Amino acid sequence: MSNTKILFGNPLEFKMGTDSEQIHHNSTVSVDFEVFGTVQGVYFTKYCRERANLLGLGGWVKNSKKGTILGKMQGEKEKVEEMIAWLSKEGSPGCVIERCDLNNFEYMARQEFKGFTIRF
Repeated sequence: MSNTKILFGNPLEFKMGTDSEQIHHNSTVSVDFEVFGTVQGVYFTKYCRERANLLGLGGWVKNSKKGTILGKMQGEKEKVEEMIAWLSKEGSPGCVIERCDLNNFEYMARQEFKGFTIRF
């Protein structure tokens, strides 16, 4: 059983915001995420930012008031898939990931964010 609420097969099932012919030529995607478990107090946001920047993703991450990690990421579909796997299974040292929920999938013409930041 996977730690992700929504499983990604081939191809990713993102909501289509434009006609499907254009979608097939566009590999830039956006997704919101929320990670549950023991994910605060273990530098999860720091490691998340480092991994996302290494993958060339744009977006942000932050600690929520309810003890989860919230974020948004944008980038090449394959890189977003890699990041989803990291968020769902690996995370920072010392964390215990229960699950990673994914929402608001969409294809984009281009990334809105330059770089990946930690929000407070």
